[in-house]
Amino acid sequence: MKNDNLNIRVNVVANLFDKDGKLKATREVHNAVTSAGKNGIVSQLLATPALGNLTHMELGTGTGGTTKLNAYISGSRQAFTSKTAASNVLTVVANFAAGVGTGSITEAGTFDSATQDSGNMWMYATFAAIAKAAGDSLQITWTLTIN
Repeated sequence: MKNDNLNIRVNVVANLFDKDGKLKATREVHNAVTSAGKNGIVSQLLATPALGNLTHMELGTGTGGTTKLNAYISGSRQAFTSKTAASNVLTVVANFAAGVGTGSITEAGTFDSATQDSGNMWMYATFAAIAKAAGDSLQITWTLTIN
């Protein structure tokens, strides 16, 4: 009997742009799939999934979240701009416009709920601070690969 191992790899790219669309900063990190995220992936195989679909992203100023962001930024939960799947790769993108999620951003998470500080956090990333001013925009891309 062959023993196949299933591996989940997730990468995050955060790009900060100034008011003119010029790239100011980039962060690229590997991140964690939470227990809820692993359960969510399995749940999607059911005829009626127990957990909702992954739909939103949220920003925070803390570190070390496992079930929710440690210090979410009020009003920063945004619906995905795009969500695509090809072969064994899921890519989700969220854009945070000028005035949304401003501050020293150090964490981000993906959720199955539109409501701030609720729902299941599927994936979590922490990174060196991104100073998002009121006129800046931020785009975060998560890539989840299952091998």
